Amino acid sequence: MLELLTQERWALLTAALVFGALIGSFLNVVIYRFPVMMQRAWEDELSFAQDKEPAERDRFNLVTPRSRCGQCGHMITAMENIPIVSWLALRGKCSACGTRISGRYPLVELATALLFLACAWTFGATLQTAAAMLFCAVLVALTGIDVDTQLLPDQLTLPLLWIGLLLNIFGLFARLPDAVIGAAAGYLTLWSVYWLFKLITGREGMGYGDFKLLGALGSWFGWQALPMLLLMSSVVGAVVGIAILVVQKKGRNTAIAFGPYLAIAGLITLFFGEQIQAVFLGQ
Repeated sequence: MLELLTQERWALLTAALVFGALIGSFLNVVIYRFPVMMQRAWEDELSFAQDKEPAERDRFNLVTPRSRCGQCGHMITAMENIPIVSWLALRGKCSACGTRISGRYPLVELATALLFLACAWTFGATLQTAAAMLFCAVLVALTGIDVDTQLLPDQLTLPLLWIGLLLNIFGLFARLPDAVIGAAAGYLTLWSVYWLFKLITGREGMGYGDFKLLGALGSWFGWQALPMLLLMSSVVGAVVGIAILVVQKKGRNTAIAFGPYLAIAGLITLFFGEQIQAVFLGQ
């Protein structure tokens, strides 16, 4: 199998597409359950701080309980859990009660599949492909969680940062000194913007998770990529943010998650960073 993947490009691309869809299905679980797990952990910590016994609950993690319909409790069978295909076959509805299933589930699966395909197409049968797939998967999960909760969990951003530094010991995406400086500079850049904005307006403009995510991106691509990352995320964020405010008729003070735009900038940098930098530098 390994020989087939390394020698036959079609096999590598097909495997990446299928594997991406499967991982996308798991990421849907992460996006939904991880915030709930965090909330339960915070409640337990608060109970301990108040010398109270934590509330007894059923076990809840990324594996337990089995996925089920939120309306009628119908357990999702294996045939109903095939990425993309099952949603289309069920016409986006629960097989038991007919409750509509969000279209975001197949979209996450499709997006992850296409990103994994792009990784295999760009980097071939290399360690870079495996690393890039991991990078994409974490960013998809962070994007979904941030959209839902406006949180970027440390449990995802910090491992992403450390993995970037470890991979760049071998210069996989950037030189190690550039990666270390990128991690520190990425964090400190948005940290400085946060405090400057707070001093001027008295309000918080972003969360600490955004600092850590930019630091993680800097650890993967080096400090040289930070201006490009900030420019792209700011432009995309401004355009999409204005569109959301206009369509939903909300005020200027409406909080909008910035993490997804950093993630989009990170993905663009992964696949097109060298070409974009070459254009900027006139090379």
